[in-house]
Amino acid sequence: MKKIYLLAFTLAAFAFSTSAQVIIDDNMEYAEGPLHYAHWSNWSGVPGPEDIYITEEYARSGDFSGMIGGDGVQDAILKLGNRTSGQYTLGWYMYIPAGKGGYLNFQENEDPGEGAWGLNIYFNPNNEWQGMGFVFDDSNPAVQVSDAFDYPEDGWFNINFDIDLDTDSVVMTVNDVEVYAGPFYTGSNLGGVDFYSIDANSEVYIDDVLFAEGFVGVEDFATESFSVYPNPVKDLLTIQTKTAVDQVVIYDILGKIVMAVNPEVISPKIDMSTLSSGAYLVKVTIGNSSKTVKVLK
Repeated sequence: MKKIYLLAFTLAAFAFSTSAQVIIDDNMEYAEGPLHYAHWSNWSGVPGPEDIYITEEYARSGDFSGMIGGDGVQDAILKLGNRTSGQYTLGWYMYIPAGKGGYLNFQENEDPGEGAWGLNIYFNPNNEWQGMGFVFDDSNPAVQVSDAFDYPEDGWFNINFDIDLDTDSVVMTVNDVEVYAGPFYTGSNLGGVDFYSIDANSEVYIDDVLFAEGFVGVEDFATESFSVYPNPVKDLLTIQTKTAVDQVVIYDILGKIVMAVNPEVISPKIDMSTLSSGAYLVKVTIGNSSKTVKVLK
C-alpha cells in the first residue's frame, strides 16, 4: 500500500548561504521501475537489477521514492562528480521499516572499483540493532568510529553530511543531531555514494536528495509560508509564499519545459489553462532556494 507522509502541496526547502550552489536536487519523481539515469548508476555501470528501484510504496514528497531491497543484488551509485577539493553538503531523507536495515558507503570514484571507498554507515546491522546505526572507517576489516546513533523506524528522517575535501573530514547528522565528526577516509576524493543491499534484511527508501557546493543550512518551510494549490489545478495555480517568487518553471513528464515565468511577486498565480491535462513538475525558485512539486491538471 502506498503511504505518503506529507501533503502533496507541502514543500521541503533549503535555506542556502550566499555561496552555496545546488548540484543535485532530486525528489525521485521518475517512472516506477529500475532507475539508471543522470546521476543514478550502479556498481557495474550497466542498467539492470543493481539499479535503485523507483516505487510508490513510500514517499516523503510527491508520489515516489527510491528503494534498495533485500535481494543482495541492488548496488546503486549516486554519482557526485569526482570532486577533489572544496566544501559540500549532501543530504536526503530515508525511511526504514521496523525491523529492517540498510547500508551505504562513500566511493572515491564515480566508477566504483576505480578507487577505494571511505566512510561506511550501517543501519540495524545483522538485524540485531533495530532503530540504531553505526559509522565505520574505510579499513578492512572496518573499525567503528562512532557511538551508536538512533533513527526512527517507520518514519522519514533526514541524514546530512557536511563534507570538507580540503581537510578530508565530514560532519554527519541524523534529524539535525550530530552523530559523527571526523575523518572522511576518502583521500579528499568524492566520487559517489554506494547504496548496497548488504543482506536479506535490507529495505531502505530514499527521497528528496540534495547535493550542493558549500555548507547549507536545512530548513523546512511551514505549509503556510510555501504551498501550491489547488492540486489538481484547472486554470490558475497559486503559489503561496511570504517572499517574492523569482522564477517558476513547469516541466512535462518527459522533462520538457512547457512554461517559464519570472513573477517577482509574493504569492503569484500561474495560468496553466493552456496546458493539456496530465502530470507536471513545477519548480519554484526563491532567491537561491528552489524546490519541485508534482501538480496534476
